[in-house]
Amino acid sequence: MNMTNYMHLAEIAAQDSNCLRRKVGAVIVLDGVVTGAGNNFSPVNCHQCKDVGCIRIEKGIKSGEQQQLCRAVHAEQNAILDALNEGDAVRGGICYVTHQPCVICAKLLINAGITAIVYKESYPDELAIKLLSEAGVELIEYKE
Repeated sequence: MNMTNYMHLAEIAAQDSNCLRRKVGAVIVLDGVVTGAGNNFSPVNCHQCKDVGCIRIEKGIKSGEQQQLCRAVHAEQNAILDALNEGDAVRGGICYVTHQPCVICAKLLINAGITAIVYKESYPDELAIKLLSEAGVELIEYKE
C-alpha cells in the first residue's frame, strides 16, 4: 500500500465518526501493516454526541482551544487503543490522520513512539506542532 491508500483508510474511518463538528479518522501503520484504526467517537457505554449535543458547540469554543471539553475519544487515541487491544505494536509506526492532531493527541502519539504523522487538513494548535517538532516526530501534510 502507499500513502494515498492509507489516507483513504483514514477517510473511511472518519465516516463512522459521530462528532457533530469534525469527523476525524486515523490509521497507524507499522512496517506496511495497519495495526490500529479509529475515529472520534464517544467512550463505550456513554451517550453519543449526536444524541446529547456537542459541549464545544454549545459553549462556542473555537477550534484548537480547550480540547479537554470534548465528549469524544479522538481518532488518534482510538487508533492507539485499537492496536493495543489487538496486541499490536505502534512504536516506530506512522499515523495517517484526516486532520492534524491536537496537543492532547500529539502528546499521546509522541509517547506511543509514532515517528511520523501524515495529515490532510490543518488544525490550529501551535503547541501540538511545537511538541511534535521537539520530539522529532515528522509532521507531513498530505497533498493529493
